[in-house]
Amino acid sequence: MFKKVIRPLVAALGLVLLTQGAARADEAEVKKAVEAFVGAPAVDSVAKLPYGGLYEVVMKSGELIYTDEKTSFFLDGRLIDTKTRKDVTAARMAQLSSIDFASLPLDHAIKQVRGNGSRVLVTFEDPNCTYCKRLGKELVQMKDVTLYTFLFPILSPDSTEKSRNIWCAKDRAKAWNEWILEAKTPAAAKCDSGAVDRNVALGQKLRINGTPTIFLADGRRLGGYVPAAELEQQLASVAK
Repeated sequence: MFKKVIRPLVAALGLVLLTQGAARADEAEVKKAVEAFVGAPAVDSVAKLPYGGLYEVVMKSGELIYTDEKTSFFLDGRLIDTKTRKDVTAARMAQLSSIDFASLPLDHAIKQVRGNGSRVLVTFEDPNCTYCKRLGKELVQMKDVTLYTFLFPILSPDSTEKSRNIWCAKDRAKAWNEWILEAKTPAAAKCDSGAVDRNVALGQKLRINGTPTIFLADGRRLGGYVPAAELEQQLASVAK
């Protein structure tokens, strides 16, 4: 009796393993074909999706595209599950753009504590970024929050100079706020400003392509300027 049960079970397991192996082989072939088309080792991962034979291709740049097993087309757009009405692409992009918050080197950031500081926001900002200045006016309204500002000069050499002067200021938070809120140019200062260079390298690793970029304590990423009211909603969702 046991033999009659075991044999079909073994056969079924073998079929599953063969199917998984074939899927992995297909994914490897898709990756090879995409990189041949692009002309560079640009693919981070490939996964077969349960939607009409589509394959998800995640590029090392952070972009997400779709193709078929023959790579006869590339689709750059939204994939919507009509049964659940879920934006599959948006959900996947949110997952891909999230980070391990605990791994951030917070000692390389300017720290400000407002009220009891119970809620946490991390920002990557260029001192010459217009939207960073707008964000600063929103952040100053917020209470009971700890802000970590990573100086991330990517716009110009002047951005780098300002970032170094702010980092080397006796009171970094004051120098940052006076510049970002009042346009008071930070005084020239000298110190070990290697943290600024490390921030740029970190931002590149995290695929930060613009400023401001905001991270919540659960690792979610918010790109660009976000009004205080929306930030409050996002912070409330972290607490849940």
